[in-house]
Amino acid sequence: MTEFFGAWSGNNDDVEEIEESVETVETFTTTTSKTRRKATIPETSSTTKTTTMTTPAKLYGRELSTYDEVDVDELLAKLSQEELTMLAKEVDPDDNFLPPSQRNNYACEKDPTGPLNRKKLIEHINKQALETPDRPEVKPFVPGVIRGKKWIPPPPPEKVRDAEEQITIDLGDEYEQALGTASQEEIIDLAAILGFHSMMNQDQYHASLLNKGQPVGLGWDGITKATKQKVYPMDPPNDVDPDKSIDRVKENDQTFLDLNWNNIKNISDEKFEKLFEALKTNTHLEVVSLVNVGLNDRTAALLADALQANTSLRVVNVETNFISPAGVVQLVRALLATTCVEEFRASNQRSQVLGNKTEMEITRLVEQNPTLLRLGLHLEYSDARHRVASHLQRNIDRIRQQRRSQSGA
Repeated sequence: MTEFFGAWSGNNDDVEEIEESVETVETFTTTTSKTRRKATIPETSSTTKTTTMTTPAKLYGRELSTYDEVDVDELLAKLSQEELTMLAKEVDPDDNFLPPSQRNNYACEKDPTGPLNRKKLIEHINKQALETPDRPEVKPFVPGVIRGKKWIPPPPPEKVRDAEEQITIDLGDEYEQALGTASQEEIIDLAAILGFHSMMNQDQYHASLLNKGQPVGLGWDGITKATKQKVYPMDPPNDVDPDKSIDRVKENDQTFLDLNWNNIKNISDEKFEKLFEALKTNTHLEVVSLVNVGLNDRTAALLADALQANTSLRVVNVETNFISPAGVVQLVRALLATTCVEEFRASNQRSQVLGNKTEMEITRLVEQNPTLLRLGLHLEYSDARHRVASHLQRNIDRIRQQRRSQSGA
């Protein structure tokens, strides 16, 4: 709607004349012009106002606002069973909580024939397949005769064809002569040495690296045959008695140097408590391997206390358990109190990723440890890996230098 007010001009007569014209167009735009004349006030004013009118949305000829107060339950209650069935066929609700029988439009009106008999169903399908005649062929099959139009690959573009013709490499007379007189097996060996894996199959590549001789009959176009899978015997079960091991650790047996509880199931927390309590006073045990025994943060804290008090352990392995990153940090921190542990392994825990903060804390603790030589942890960040590897190498070099000086003296 557009309104325009014209200029006001003075007149001697005290008469106010108003002229108004209204014009309506198809785009719902109304233009109104007014002209006012007064005798005593000479004033000029001009104002333009624009308003856009839109057509409201309608449903079945009525505006949507009229359906806001409609009670859907009341309307459904007035419908008959046939009308409800017709309405259900037209509506397909996208609701995963509804069973499929209520979600789809198909309604089977046949009576059930009984429970499913898989054997009879397969026999019926096979019978139908055998009894159903094949579709007649438009042109019967004749060996050696092509039916239909034979596909001919299009010629390569001229640019590609010219590029293939122009690719030439001048290797020199010596190399040209050597490659020209080389056998196929020697060419395959050369390709393996240069790392051209796509030019050969797996058997040829490994035979070239191991210098076993190329398999007979393969060549460049040979197909690698399936090799028989190597069957490795299963690892024997761990028959170590945890109770006897705990007793030997408590007694500080001089001949008991290696404790191996790997892969022993259902070890109670009470046994772990007894073992770690005995480790505090043991002075002969050197290796403790507790792989896949169900260690958690609580038992890991007890192990950390035992490591701080022990003075004989050299290797500690707690891989494949349920220790959190905070528990791993606690174990690494406990290694600072002892000066005997040279190898510590704690990878493959409950959390595969330790996180940047945890890895930096482990790196800081490792850099403070002067005796640790090997660390079995998966560090994701390259900075942490580099710093840990550099410090461990410095520890190894220092230990070697000390041993050389002691042997020389």
